[in-house]
Amino acid sequence: MTNTSSAPLLRIENLRAAYGKIEALKGVDLAIGSGEIVALIGANGAGKSTLMMSIFGKPRAKAGRIVFDGVDITATPTHQIARMSIAQSPEGRRIFPRMSVAENLQMGADAGHGSDDERAATLERVLTLFPRLRARFSQRGGTLSGGEQQMLAIGRALMSRPRLLLLDEPSLGLAPLITRQIFEAIRTLNRQDGLTVLIVEQNANHALKLAHRGYVLVNGLITMSGSGADLLARPEVRAAYLEGGRKV
Repeated sequence: MTNTSSAPLLRIENLRAAYGKIEALKGVDLAIGSGEIVALIGANGAGKSTLMMSIFGKPRAKAGRIVFDGVDITATPTHQIARMSIAQSPEGRRIFPRMSVAENLQMGADAGHGSDDERAATLERVLTLFPRLRARFSQRGGTLSGGEQQMLAIGRALMSRPRLLLLDEPSLGLAPLITRQIFEAIRTLNRQDGLTVLIVEQNANHALKLAHRGYVLVNGLITMSGSGADLLARPEVRAAYLEGGRKV
């Protein structure tokens, strides 16, 4: 489900961001249409996670613009961005280990809007996508396996009923079977619910097969873009990110 005829749901223009004197993003341009899955690939240290975090205002952009659904959110406080139908499943999962699965999911619901009936329907949707969370519903998050914690992190983000989901390294450290289950859930959410997704993924092969379009980030700059299939077929992409066992 891809809508490229209207204005992009997310538009990033000449974005610059830094940590102290180290400039991590050096003028990034990127756009995501409503209903698209867009992959961002690149080597470690290229600035991928910085770009994801900059959308939420940490670090704050030094220059450029971030526009979501026609609204400039470049200077919007993080807590307000979290209530604008944008949700993030961060690198490292960052669940609340002492809270139960149910309580973690409730934290996600509290960040969004909706009636009690809508929240209940969203919870059922999450538990249907990730049956392991239903089986572990009263279990503490810190006792879950790595794959279950990743499912919980994504489920928590989904509980806010976002229009845009930011996924940062969802397959990192996971077994291939769990990775396939998570990517299939993302595909289902996009096809059935029209969810728009920006995914940063160390496994470029998985990411580009899933994505409608992709961008390659090198040293804080976008160097290539195209459809997922187009990028997979480019010799320079294959040499840098796919061949010789490299999946970054």
